[in-house]
Parts: sequence; C-alpha cells; structure tokens
Amino acid sequence: MKIDSILKYEILKNRYLKKKQQEMILERTGLIKHNIIKSKKLSVIVPVYSAESFIAKNLEIMKNSISKYFCNFEIIAVIDGDVDNSFEEATKVKGIKVVGYKDNHGKGNALMYGFLHSKGDYITFIDCDMDIHPDQLKNFIPYLATADLVIGSKRHPFSKLHYPLIRKILSIGFRVYSWLVLGVSLRDTQSGLKLIKREVLEVIMPLLLVKRYAFDIELCFLAQKHGFRTVESPLYVTYNTFRKSTIKFKNIIGMFLDVLAIRYRYSITGFYQKKFWDKMGWEEK
Repeated sequence: MKIDSILKYEILKNRYLKKKQQEMILERTGLIKHNIIKSKKLSVIVPVYSAESFIAKNLEIMKNSISKYFCNFEIIAVIDGDVDNSFEEATKVKGIKVVGYKDNHGKGNALMYGFLHSKGDYITFIDCDMDIHPDQLKNFIPYLATADLVIGSKRHPFSKLHYPLIRKILSIGFRVYSWLVLGVSLRDTQSGLKLIKREVLEVIMPLLLVKRYAFDIELCFLAQKHGFRTVESPLYVTYNTFRKSTIKFKNIIGMFLDVLAIRYRYSITGFYQKKFWDKMGWEEK
C-alpha cells in the first residue's frame, strides 16, 4: 500500500510539473509576442530586381499587412541593379524607404545592403514577388520564445503546399546535398520569409561572402556554427502565389558550387574564422 501511494504521488507530481512547465512556456510565448508587437521595432528588407510591373502594388500590400500586427516597423526596398523603373515605382508608395545601387549583385548582396540601412530590433527578409504572403509573419512570433532565427520552411510537417513537382524535387535534392556537405540540419533554408534577431545578424552578416545563389544556406550554416538557435515555422504556399519564371540550369549549378565553396572556406582556409577574429580585434602578436 505504501509503495502504491508513493507511485501515485510521483505520477501526480510529474503531471503537475509538466503542466506548470507548459503554462510557463505559454506565458513566456505570450509575453514575447506582446513585447515584440508593442515595443520592438521590425525592419522588413525587400530585395528588388526587375520588378517594375508589380513592386508598387506588392509594397503597398506588405505595408498594410504588417501594420495590422506591428506598431513600430520600417520597410526597406533594396533595388538590386538599375535595370528598369523599379526604383521609381517603389518610391510611389508612401512610408517605404527605397535604397539601391546601379549594378546587379544578387539577392544576398541586396539583403546585406538593406541590413546596413535598417534600425529594427528584429529583421525580416521577404521576397518582392511575395511567393509567401507577409500575413504569415505573425505566425513566426511565438517561435521566438525558444529561437534566435525563425525560418519559414516548406518542408515543415505542418506546412500546406500546392506547387510544382519539379520545385519539390529540387528542394529535397538541395536539402540532402547541403546536409551532406555542410551538415545543416534544417529541412528548408531557401524560402523567402525569415525573422531574425538583430544581434544575430550583427555577428553573422560581416562574415558572409555569398552574394547570389547560396546566401540563405551560408547564413544558416554560420548561425549554426556560432550556436544560435534556429527553428523552422510552417508555411502556406500555393502554386498561384508563384510569379511565372523558369528554373535556370546555371542557377542550380551556381548554388551547388557555392555550397562547396562554403565548406572550403570554413574547413580548409578558415576564412570565416579569420574574418571573425579580425572583427573581434584578436590579432596575433
């Protein structure tokens, strides 16, 4: 009887502790969500290339969407090359900070350039063609209770997808390849929606070298190596949200070569480590 009472007590105690732990997580999540929305500033960085036909409309949608959930925010449109009238079209939207440069240098370079012009406590990257609607950003906030970076993931088990088979195959193939070469455990690094704490990017951004194809995987790889906590958030993606485009063979080859270059710089030359030491002022004496 005494043993039964002790076992019963332990079971009840474990249930109670588990319930309290869950309540603490929920409370912390709620506080974080309230704190971010009410007091923290959000910087939304939008890389723009050859988008004159839709950029004004999409920036207006982004502004209206984000203003519903965040009190303090800025949207920075980065014109990645003067190839059309994207700059002029973007400036038509009130309340948008528009910056840019003459020559095209790639999405990664545009994001880094936008970060230099940002002031937010949290930074969001979102593609200008809005493959993923900015309304989904609000769903990322609870994940910050346990994370430094929140990455939208098409491979998340709770994501809802309706998009071409070829993209699914390429996504799976790149995921396996990047895991084999870099050991990145994330199921998807390439989606166009991310939410990151500023202090993380202040460490990682100065180390980045990839300007075009594999910027996202380089960012996630270095964040993982520095010990920052990255979690994936589910997404809703439909085929109708995709702007018609062709998947160029040279882009695929470029991404695969960039991944190899990341491993080479980290493990063979120690490029990232040396750059970090230089940033920290750890000079050899």
